[in-house]
Amino acid sequence: MVVYFVPWDADQNLILEAERLYDKAGTFSSIEKGDLVAVKLHVGEFGNPNYVQPFFVHHVVQKIREVGGKPFLTDSNTLYCAQRYNAYDHMQTALMNGFNIAPFIVADGLKSENSRMVKTRGILSEIQVSGAIVEADAMVVISHCKGHDLSGFGGAIKNLAMGCTPHAGKLVQHRTIDLEIDHTKCNGCKTCKNVCPNNLPEIIKGKAHITSEACMRCPICRSECPTKAINFVNQENICKALASAALGVLETFQPDKVSYINFAKDITQHCDCLPSPGAPIINDIGIFAANSPASIDAAFLKKINYQQLFNKPSNVDCMTQITEAINIGIPGEANPEIQTI
Repeated sequence: MVVYFVPWDADQNLILEAERLYDKAGTFSSIEKGDLVAVKLHVGEFGNPNYVQPFFVHHVVQKIREVGGKPFLTDSNTLYCAQRYNAYDHMQTALMNGFNIAPFIVADGLKSENSRMVKTRGILSEIQVSGAIVEADAMVVISHCKGHDLSGFGGAIKNLAMGCTPHAGKLVQHRTIDLEIDHTKCNGCKTCKNVCPNNLPEIIKGKAHITSEACMRCPICRSECPTKAINFVNQENICKALASAALGVLETFQPDKVSYINFAKDITQHCDCLPSPGAPIINDIGIFAANSPASIDAAFLKKINYQQLFNKPSNVDCMTQITEAINIGIPGEANPEIQTI
């Protein structure tokens, strides 16, 4: 399975290079006249400068219209409470960040109420998929390659799995990670409770306890605990959950109706959900296009030393999401051919 690639070269007109890439990869070849086409993207948390630049997305919208599709930009609301937690704030953020060339439809509704339960395979047997994704006829998934504190890496698979599911679907994926507190180290200082966005930890008899079903296993309490008493167990499960959720999303489309574009630029260790993701950790690489989320993500990782850049800081093998996706039935290759055009 071939992944097509153009290097990031600022001496070239990168819009024209991207167009050559899409033509070679057949990015828009499965879109039929009248198709409602979801352009799945991450509009960036407000203040984060590293999301995919709007003019690239606008170019994709233009190409979809040229083949007769009806494109709409879309993403699902975030599980954490920030600038994209509900549809109103999410749409405002999209406009402020420059995404105005096509309607922006929040995929899971005003307060993440619009979804459908879908059967899947792997570590999850079912997953809630955002309503506008389910109802779309085709989809172009535009992803920004970067690190992630829990899954090691975020690309096309994560864009499907987290980005196409509502609050409840995201929480199910996050909670495949187990959490434990070493009470021989915990001194009941309440740091975990104070830093938790939802104030979930409880201090009982001088020790922290995190038992709430609303705990999303974000790394904040773990990283801020002064005695290092909080640890994740089976962290690799979230990589498997991403694969399961991505498969569930793809089950709502006819074969070959989803294509993928990955931008490997402004690559940071942290994800675009943070308003301050930190400095890039590697030079800009280029743009990838393929018809498989597993292959396109693997192609990016093949280009970099991901063990050092992503695996070591996150303490998880980010290739797990790719191999698991292939194992449960998502077409693709863990070592794809990369064709530079």
